[in-house]
Amino acid sequence: MTGPVLAVDQGTSGTKALVVCPERGVIGTGFAEVHPRPLPGGRVEADPEELYRSVLDAGGRALAEAREPAVALGLANQGETVLAWDPDTGRPLTDALVWQDRRAESICAELAPHADELRALTGLPVDPYFAAPKMAWIRRHLTREGVVTTSDAWLVHRLTGAFATDAATAGRTQLLDLDRTQWSPRALELYGLLDERLPEVTDNTQPVGTTREFGAEIPLTGLAVDQQAALLAQRITAPGGAKCTYGTGAFLLAHTGDRPRRGTSGLVSCVAWRLAGQASYCLDGQVYTAASAVRWLTDLGVIKGAADLDTVGGAVPDSGGVTFVPALAGLAAPWWRGDLRGSLTGLGLDTGPGHLVCALCEGIAAQVVLLADAAAADLGEPLSALRVDGGLTRSSLLMQIQADLLQCPVEVSALPDATALGVGALARLGARPGLSLAEALPDRRPSAVYEPRITADEAAERLSAFRTAVTALLDA
Repeated sequence: MTGPVLAVDQGTSGTKALVVCPERGVIGTGFAEVHPRPLPGGRVEADPEELYRSVLDAGGRALAEAREPAVALGLANQGETVLAWDPDTGRPLTDALVWQDRRAESICAELAPHADELRALTGLPVDPYFAAPKMAWIRRHLTREGVVTTSDAWLVHRLTGAFATDAATAGRTQLLDLDRTQWSPRALELYGLLDERLPEVTDNTQPVGTTREFGAEIPLTGLAVDQQAALLAQRITAPGGAKCTYGTGAFLLAHTGDRPRRGTSGLVSCVAWRLAGQASYCLDGQVYTAASAVRWLTDLGVIKGAADLDTVGGAVPDSGGVTFVPALAGLAAPWWRGDLRGSLTGLGLDTGPGHLVCALCEGIAAQVVLLADAAAADLGEPLSALRVDGGLTRSSLLMQIQADLLQCPVEVSALPDATALGVGALARLGARPGLSLAEALPDRRPSAVYEPRITADEAAERLSAFRTAVTALLDA
């Protein structure tokens, strides 16, 4: 089967769709915004129907621009966003609890005595970021009706009628046996979800059904969680490489081969993808707020948007002694302290907007460095380079600061939509089983490479100031 594929990335703040032709590249694009609602108490919700409409709108626009039918569909998802829904009608029974939502803290506290057991089983720490605590919270506080799943299973059902999730997304629930890539009865028991009807765990390239929602019938042949799709698009398919995606949050993934690596650094071990029944694994570290922290500065009126990072931040030589820990939704790996709030220190009467912008960029970049250091510790060797993608990679200021603090090259992807391109490659593999992984993947040529411009001692000094600020938060 040859021809274009429709690749849809359903993300936190919007859905991006691409029509990708194997010979001509991207021939159609579409985008539709979604509007998650931050609420008091660390809650973040989204309207499931808006998520679904965004998939149809973005996909429809991409197909209209391409003016060619798609032979297959790939769907990437947010990962840890969950909802309850009626499997007979497809109707949502709750709003979607977005991955940033922290309301399940109490359930995680109850499970603290089982944290080591759950981490050994699933590769994940007990934290409200993951899906299982939210699923259990919905069952306790909202509804016992229907099924409760990650958002992808609901989207797949609405599109095709199938009841399925891919192995990588299932690995973000804390309900998947990491070694067997099957649902873990013990994890389900600990979360009080043993009697739940759960979707089939499929390969990432397993055809799961067909949809007519975009007009002509299209088989759904590729499924993935967003960050693993981006890892694939960056052609990191063997141990030794790492990528970081700068979106709403920042997410660093390092490939670890065909066996999960359970380190002690604070990173999580999870399924990268499963092809033809064979799982590949990765280490995963998260920064909860990246572009969302930029939006916070924008809402305060410090800048007009992400496009101002370089002009406003570039007007000053450095942060002027300001240190910003942008833990506006808590600290993720390697600390796992979602209860913490951010801090700004070193302010003076001479502090201006440029200093705040530089401090924010340093704060995001410093967290990524700590994730890279943790990955290196678990892998036993330092990273030789970091491949990056996502909207914030358009900021030369942030990327240069990242290279400076990391003390190794930062290679900016020429692929502006790595997640969609990754799931598009999976869809092509699912539609053409004889195709090799290398043949299905897009070319990976960096659009820019940032080399460190400061010494290792200067980088260490800046990182030390950031670590001191984080320690103050942890000790407070």
